[in-house]
Amino acid sequence: MTQPINATDADFQSTVLEADVPVLVDFWAPWCGPCRMIAPVLEELAAQYDGRAKVVKVDVDQNQATALKYHVRAIPLLLLFKDGQVQATQMGAVGKGVLAQMLDQAL
Repeated sequence: MTQPINATDADFQSTVLEADVPVLVDFWAPWCGPCRMIAPVLEELAAQYDGRAKVVKVDVDQNQATALKYHVRAIPLLLLFKDGQVQATQMGAVGKGVLAQMLDQAL
């Protein structure tokens, strides 16, 4: 089963911005309850969209430069990137349907 990819400040450019498929990025932290709640949903989406889109997780505590660049003020924050640009934003823990719809619109 395909898992979400963990991205860092160092590889965010190559993992997300230069990706040739849409990328759903989850800005999260281990101590965040709602972040842990949506983790299984993100794993399901990573498997469901394998080869068509990527699911990436960015730990905001360990990657503060990227979190600052995208103005992450509350988590979980999900950003959908396509061709290196933010296409959609979703704040908070939401259901699989909402996130799948974001990905479907980018495909």
